[in-house]
Amino acid sequence: ARPGPSASHSAGAQAEGPWQPWSEQAVAHLRSQGRVVLVDFTADWCLSCKANEAVAMRGEAFEAALRSAGASALKADWTSADPTITAALASFGRSGVPLVLVYPANPAAAPEVLPQLLTPGIVADALARAAAAR
Repeated sequence: ARPGPSASHSAGAQAEGPWQPWSEQAVAHLRSQGRVVLVDFTADWCLSCKANEAVAMRGEAFEAALRSAGASALKADWTSADPTITAALASFGRSGVPLVLVYPANPAAAPEVLPQLLTPGIVADALARAAAAR
């Protein structure tokens, strides 16, 4: 990990607002509690990722959709090509970012893979569907 503004783990260096750092263990823990989990695989150099974050995954409407769904938001920062994140991307048939997943409240259900270009409605609808799967 390269030095950042804080001593936090590299995957969480860009976490702000409702975001927590991603790890497979964090996803598993939240899902075991019956939580909806949104995961944003992103990188500082990814323009599509930055556009998605600016348009659809920040601000009051986004945070309200998270609260309404009882969801947690995790950010997987692939800026430094973290091999754990690379393996997670590959497990979804991806060789790069962006990749946004919404895991339903039902821990046995597979995550929904969102489109590569997002709108606030796409994200809010996916969170609502995931919460309804309780």
